Amino acid sequence: MSETILKVEDLKTSFMTSSGEVQAVRGVSFEVHKGEILGIVGESGSGKSVTSMSILRLLADTARIKNGKIEFEGTDLTKVSDKQMREIRGQKIAMVFQDPMSSLNPLIPVGKQVAEMIHVHHPEMKRDELQAATLELFREVRIPEAEKRLKSYPHEFSGGMRQRVMIAMALANHPDLLIADEPTTALDVTIQHQILKQMRSLQEEYGTSIIFITHDLGVVAELCDRVVVLYGGLVMEEAEINDLFENPLHPYTMGLLASIPGLTKDKSERLQSIPGSPPDMTKPPKGCPFASRCQFARNICAAECPPFVQVGSRQARCWLLQPDAPAEGNPLHEKLAEAERKAH
Repeated sequence: MSETILKVEDLKTSFMTSSGEVQAVRGVSFEVHKGEILGIVGESGSGKSVTSMSILRLLADTARIKNGKIEFEGTDLTKVSDKQMREIRGQKIAMVFQDPMSSLNPLIPVGKQVAEMIHVHHPEMKRDELQAATLELFREVRIPEAEKRLKSYPHEFSGGMRQRVMIAMALANHPDLLIADEPTTALDVTIQHQILKQMRSLQEEYGTSIIFITHDLGVVAELCDRVVVLYGGLVMEEAEINDLFENPLHPYTMGLLASIPGLTKDKSERLQSIPGSPPDMTKPPKGCPFASRCQFARNICAAECPPFVQVGSRQARCWLLQPDAPAEGNPLHEKLAEAERKAH
């Protein structure tokens, strides 16, 4: 196994609102290995974006990390000073957001904005050196007429090109970890594919680790090496990409896969939606957060949250996967047996 660059352990993050405490992340744990692309997938409200903002400590004033460790290259980011965190952000860990238009200053040419990002961490660089470095980045992310576009403003770029500028900015200081939060959601399918291909190419060139956050398992299939599935502020399943798509173990993962065009086994098969709604995180359920929407739910599912079941390098959180779960009438028994056969 390759070196672990990031280890998130029992992370709990809440927001204080007029309606009470929103327990957005309730004990999330995962690792990111050097040079890998980890997908974090889930519906809106699953806790995936809050997890990423917790890692970077870019939470709103109403939010608080209540528990857990975020260990990056041996340093717990929950304990470093604000000054140290500012030095880490942009230089060691960078982020690409969903909407580049709200992240770029509309009054400053994009080339200058990228150059400023470099200058913050390399104040010794002169103007011509900064311009040369910015131009090289624009070429690397394949912005056409790169030299000419250095002086362009954000509104003069298409959505896809603005996102390329954001990727250039994120890569400006060659970070060890790049967090991409739904960076292709607002783009059409063709541009989305180009951006994903570009991110994979840059990851291979620089060896940068990437956390790719999305609700779209189709994007995960195209880009990621490993996947963490979140629901109700908890990890439901974690697996290598091929294992997850060939044999999903958690009912929520099965529901996500069944709802996506082109990922069902039979293209004539009707797409399915997951009934019900995500839980109210001001009053999170006592048991499995997916129990009220799960077609396989038993009485224990609503009463108590299940522990993880480890199968080789993958894990899933479901009562029907537990070692003492009866085989008879258990719809997940054969799926677990198949995963165990493959693991051994």
